[in-house]
Amino acid sequence: MKLFDVYPLFPFELVKAEGAYVWDENDNKYLDLYGGHAVISIGHSHPHYVQLITEQLNKIGFYSNSVQIPIQKELAQKLGALTGGYDDYSLFLCNSGAEANENALKLASFHTGRKKIVAFSKSFHGRTSAVVAATDDKSIIAPVNETSNIIFVPFNDEDALEAVMNNEIAGVIVEGLQGVGGVQVPTDSFLKKIRSLCDKFGALMILDEIQSGYGRSGKFFAHQHSGVKADIISMAKGMGNGFPIGGIIIAPHIEAKHGMLGTTFGGNHLACAAAIAVCDIIKQENLQQNAAEIGAYLIEALNKFEGVKDVRGYGLMIGLELDNYADVRKKLMTDHKILTGVSGKQNTIRLLPPLNITKAQADDFLKAFTQVMNSLAVAQ
Repeated sequence: MKLFDVYPLFPFELVKAEGAYVWDENDNKYLDLYGGHAVISIGHSHPHYVQLITEQLNKIGFYSNSVQIPIQKELAQKLGALTGGYDDYSLFLCNSGAEANENALKLASFHTGRKKIVAFSKSFHGRTSAVVAATDDKSIIAPVNETSNIIFVPFNDEDALEAVMNNEIAGVIVEGLQGVGGVQVPTDSFLKKIRSLCDKFGALMILDEIQSGYGRSGKFFAHQHSGVKADIISMAKGMGNGFPIGGIIIAPHIEAKHGMLGTTFGGNHLACAAAIAVCDIIKQENLQQNAAEIGAYLIEALNKFEGVKDVRGYGLMIGLELDNYADVRKKLMTDHKILTGVSGKQNTIRLLPPLNITKAQADDFLKAFTQVMNSLAVAQ
């Protein structure tokens, strides 16, 4: 048997990781500013993270949600304390970002009794049934996923949103910061308009914080930069620092009923141990503040480069729009051993480093980026 070939791959294997660095099979050391799609929030192989998972595995690694799992309640309490205003919400745990968004849409439909969902241009919410239909990429939507229940509206277009809102809308789903769409930032006014229209028509405001949440933006959730409050927030990626876990937090006015949502693996003992370790480290090491400070430092420096068309984002979720983005990204990897992300359709490099990246490591990137930009300018 061979692997089903659906991934474009870097030409190496990673065999070791620590902090903001990874090593390949030839012992080449890379500065990881990608984190496997923003997953690595507290750095690779953090000692506290390894300790909690190891201790939990030595007790019990898994049982399903047919028994009491007190570690879930511990996670909910620690998460609530970090969120900055959502401590009275409820937590439902699952396994991934796509599953979190599926449950968010399903819950909005259950709560309102409606079918229609509003989504936005350049959105990405996952690859499974309902959420891939709400993702603005026809190339990954199979015929079985096609539905008339999703209404697409241009991102940041308040008039267009107002024109489609009515009493048939179950929910509006929007990313706190668009990731795959090129790190597009929702305006404060736009998010406030979504909130007011959801209130007016009895729809739920769903914030997809799968990539932009967990302190990455400098606040716990990116939408908190705009001062709005959502009804449902989806989370994953940085939540488990690489251990598969996702979840949604749910407003108190949304009623739970036995059987309405469910999962076999979601909220298992090992996943919760990983997520608790992440919460502990974000708090103990003040990683939200570090993300805000290092992110602001990087954004200010990157805005000074000739050849950079735009710099977008908050904190340590940064998009660099460049005409020659692919060449820059390749040279950073091959010549300087620095890994970055990409939003190819938007000609954008994505910087998604661990939240505990240091100023010295940021300077290493800026030095390499300067050399790459200068070398490509000379070549032209």
